[in-house]
This record gives sequence, structure tokens and C-alpha cells, in this order.
Amino acid sequence: MSNRVVCREASHAGSWYSSSGSQLNAQLDSWLSQAQSTIGPARAIIAPHAGYTYCGACAAHAYKQVDPSVTRRVFILGPSHHVPLSRCALSLAEVYKTPLYDLRIDQKVYADLWKTGMFERMSLQTDEDEHSIEMHLPYTAKAMESHKDEFSIVPVLVGALSETKEQEYGALFSKYLADPSNLFIISSDFCHWGECQRFRYTYYDESQGEIYRSIENLDKMGMGIIEQLDPMSFTNYLKKYHNTICGRHPIGVLLNAVAELRKNGLEMNFSFLNYAQSSECRNWQDSSVSYAAGALIVH
Repeated sequence: MSNRVVCREASHAGSWYSSSGSQLNAQLDSWLSQAQSTIGPARAIIAPHAGYTYCGACAAHAYKQVDPSVTRRVFILGPSHHVPLSRCALSLAEVYKTPLYDLRIDQKVYADLWKTGMFERMSLQTDEDEHSIEMHLPYTAKAMESHKDEFSIVPVLVGALSETKEQEYGALFSKYLADPSNLFIISSDFCHWGECQRFRYTYYDESQGEIYRSIENLDKMGMGIIEQLDPMSFTNYLKKYHNTICGRHPIGVLLNAVAELRKNGLEMNFSFLNYAQSSECRNWQDSSVSYAAGALIVH
């Protein structure tokens, strides 16, 4: 029997971000140097997963709040873009490659999660096709580089969960969120706006002026609700406006995990630190994707 380590390749390197370790390192350094460490250490962050030319600068504001000296495990919850999934899935890989250095999956936590019966396994093909987790790997490697041999990752692909399932996964992950040595990365872009086949979402509130202002107002309404840390309010917001926040289920899981811990008297607050759009939509032919970066602090 072979003892070969199963690796997930950095399949989006060379297209969504640089495949050159030195070039990637310099870009990440540059973006992080322009962000302020204002509210850390973060217990969880929300950050985008688009190509780095679009969202690298925005994501830096979340990663700047990470403290590598206390973090020993990094949970990365990303939405499934390509395969239908009604639950959450774990990887078959043991190592995730990045152009900076390889990241090791925490097999003990994986075994504990698997034992719950709440998870399925995604194929290596599904894993490598998906970008929502991968786009956080170089930033994780960069943020943790001073302690690179002292931490592991726990990648989780999140399906289209019902409200009940968001509560169940929230309750499950809450015990991990309570541990100061764990960091949760919630992978999400915000509004995907446009008449194009990919988005088919054209909400527009004329009172806001230009289309891009309407998008910003809609996103910031959702961001304000996330900052309240109330899962039901966020669910109601999505039902009312149908904002195309692709990481809504990972966000829902985080909000439910927080709600569980707050019941036990743990005090936390969430703050968004940056907001950006891929372009400014001014007419109906335009399209854009929004990005937001924020951090959860436990008091």
C-alpha cells in the first residue's frame, strides 16, 4: 500500500493569483502594509474570494487582524460554487499546496467532524475546481508565516444549507470558535450585480442615485445586520432583498455559532473594515462584484 500524501494542487495559481512565490509574497506584503491592525486579534474574519487583482487589497484589512502567535488552527468555510451540496463537505487531501508553502490539514479535527455524521467527502476534482477556499490559502500562509510550522488548517466546503442546518453546524462549530487558538475564515463576496447570465440580479433603488450607490447601500445594509450578530435578521434580509452574497451560508453558520456562545455569556463584536466593488455600475449593461472585509473579536 502506498503512503503517498494526498495533495490538493494550487489549481487557480497562475490565473486568479500569481504562481510565483516571490511575486505573490511581494503583492501580499504590499496590500497588508496598506491596512491597519485596528481591532485584533481576530477570532473570525469575513473576506472575499475573487481574483487578487480585484479583491487582494480589500482582503488585507481582514487578514491584518490575525495574530499568528495565538493561532494554531485555521478553519476555512467556503461556499460551493460548482457542485450541488445540501450539507458540508471535507477534503480528501492531507495537504493544500500554495506558491508560498504547503498547508497541512488537521486530521484529528477532521476525524472528530467526520464522526458526527454531518459531513460528506468532496472529491479531489471538486476540491481543485472550487476557488472559495483556495483564494484564502496564500493569505493564510502569509498571515501565519512567522509560525508556519505550528498551525494546521480545517477546510470545509459549505452547501446550500437550510436555516435549521445553519443552526446545527453553528452549534457544532461553536465549541471550536470558543477556543482562542482557533481562527475562522468565512469566505464570501457580496453583491453580484448585472443582467448577465452569471448574475441575473439587478436590484436598484433609484433614491440612492447611481446604480453602484444603490448596490453599496444594499450591501452595507447587510453588513450592518451581520455586525449585529443576529442570524435571524440576516436570514430575513436575504429573503427580502435576495442579495447575491455567495457566502451567505458560511456567514449563517458563523452567526449561529456566535449566537450559541453568546447564550453562554461570551461577549463578541464584529466590525467591517473595508468595502470595495470590482467596478462602478452606472447603466444596465454594466456588472460588478462587491467585496467586504471584517473581523470578529472576543472580549
